[in-house]
Amino acid sequence: MVHFPAHAIMGAAALAVALAVFSLTINSLVRRRLRLSIALLIGYLLVHVFLAVVRPSMTPSAEGELLSLEQLALAAAVINLVALALINPLRADRVPDHFPAILQDFIVVGLLVLVATFVFNDRLLATSAVSAVVIGFALQDTLGNAFAGLAIQSEKPFRVGHWIRVAEFEGRVAEVTWRATKLRTKAGNFVVLPNNIVSREAVTNFSEPAAPTRIDVEVGASYLAAPATVKAALREALGNARRALKVPEPDVMLVRFDSSSIVYRTRFWIEDYERDEAARDEVRTAIYYAFARHGIDIPWPIQVEYSREWVEPDTAGRQRDRERLIAGVDLFTSLTDDQRRELAAATVDKVFGNGDAIIREGSPGRSMFVVARGTAVVTIEPHGTEVAAIEPGGYFGEMSILTGEPRTATVIARGDTHVIEIDADLFRRLGATHPQAVEQIAVAAVTRRTELEQIRTASYGIAVADAPATFLARMKKFLGL
Repeated sequence: MVHFPAHAIMGAAALAVALAVFSLTINSLVRRRLRLSIALLIGYLLVHVFLAVVRPSMTPSAEGELLSLEQLALAAAVINLVALALINPLRADRVPDHFPAILQDFIVVGLLVLVATFVFNDRLLATSAVSAVVIGFALQDTLGNAFAGLAIQSEKPFRVGHWIRVAEFEGRVAEVTWRATKLRTKAGNFVVLPNNIVSREAVTNFSEPAAPTRIDVEVGASYLAAPATVKAALREALGNARRALKVPEPDVMLVRFDSSSIVYRTRFWIEDYERDEAARDEVRTAIYYAFARHGIDIPWPIQVEYSREWVEPDTAGRQRDRERLIAGVDLFTSLTDDQRRELAAATVDKVFGNGDAIIREGSPGRSMFVVARGTAVVTIEPHGTEVAAIEPGGYFGEMSILTGEPRTATVIARGDTHVIEIDADLFRRLGATHPQAVEQIAVAAVTRRTELEQIRTASYGIAVADAPATFLARMKKFLGL
């Protein structure tokens, strides 16, 4: 085979270009893979120099083999250099979406095979064909995974970081290689799925086209509870579930009539599908407490028969407990025993779970609360700054019950919290028969508010409290006294 010095010039020029691209680019993929082209070109030039020195003593067959290797190295180096430079951005450290690394590898290998097949001599063609057949049979599973990986990278049904389900496997995509797709499950396990399996199975992507994912929770309610009441309680529960997004807005549907209950489905959106079980737990817990507050039963299965000795509710004991609780509230110390007894008989017991909002800042207010058990935390929007913790015997919301003004703070339950609620209608009835007692309560309330505003003024320099006379006038107008 005749040796042309122009080959050496071409190799040197290609090496210079490769070194120039390597020095100019900031793309880590290009820099990493250019090392192959640089190594091949240096090897090509070394073989060329070696041939120039020892050619007179070589046999024609040995010289032909070395020339074939030399030309194949040059072709591989140039193809790799051109593909990297044309496909990838040289001044940005990223990989094009339509040409992932695995696809670029296939392009380089495919072009090299074409050059080896159609440019080099028949001997190299025959050797390449035989080698391809042998490798194809030996590596058919591996090649199947590789081509499946190429299809996954090209079509991009999912990306690293997406949460997907493939057959019975579910997890976050940690890596996609030539051979396999690797998932990290909720249990922390690492599942490696061969790409040919992924390409054959249906893939559910929970992270696209939008990051929020909608999930649902079903619950049965008694036939005695009106659907409108149940739906309102479920919306209240969704509002108390931290992981349930407010936008997009959740909804509630009546889905079927079962043998022992009416089944409702709450549908809500969460930010991260990985936390779906925690979100469902949060919503179910909030539903339990919301149903308890609204007096809605979750029926026992009709197929289960159970019996127990019926214990009559201790109504008198509850009444005494409420009387003792009200007697310990400084706001009601001016009331007589009969007045406190009347007040206790008309109150409503309510229970809230940890994190439930008892009242929200800015919402209409027509009732006050006394803490029976647990702790109520007072926070100020918009940052939810905690300003007070109300223990058993403490109260809140008295300004709303006396004037009807909106709530001025948000109160959150800390742990299971039991409260009794006293509404404005009860105060109207009390004021109609005992106006002096209601005025005494109002004086105590405005005194407490003045003390709190003095603290706020000292801290923030802002005072907004009404004068006592103005406050009493607003109270009388609201209560119709």
